Amino acid sequence: MARIVFYEKPGCGGNARQKALLLAAGHELEVRDLLAWPWTRASLLDFLAPLPVAGWFNRAAPRVKSGEIDPDALPADAALALLLEQPLLIRRPLMACGEHRLVGFDLAAVRDWVGLAATAPAAGSLEGCAAAVAPCPAPR
Repeated sequence: MARIVFYEKPGCGGNARQKALLLAAGHELEVRDLLAWPWTRASLLDFLAPLPVAGWFNRAAPRVKSGEIDPDALPADAALALLLEQPLLIRRPLMACGEHRLVGFDLAAVRDWVGLAATAPAAGSLEGCAAAVAPCPAPR
């Protein structure tokens, strides 16, 4: 099985569900705090560069949900500066295994990348807030 570095927002219910699926498949996780990690332009772009700028953002972040920040209207440099300044805006989880990086938790992409247990949902995305179950704690 794979050893995955998993960047999460501590206490996030969605990230907890994602980690549970990876652990159920036998993967080993090294969990890191996405909000406290010392990101640099280069280290964050290692994850984000393959995606369009709008795909870099956590659509459930309060400033995005309120319309204050429009990820679809931001140029790459401005978007990256915002994400480095306010990591809560980063789409999560960020995952790394060897040289491969993945942003978000699309079930098909994760299954193709490292594999999931047969009991995992067949398709879809497990991104987004699990607030219907229990609200996430406020960031530190």
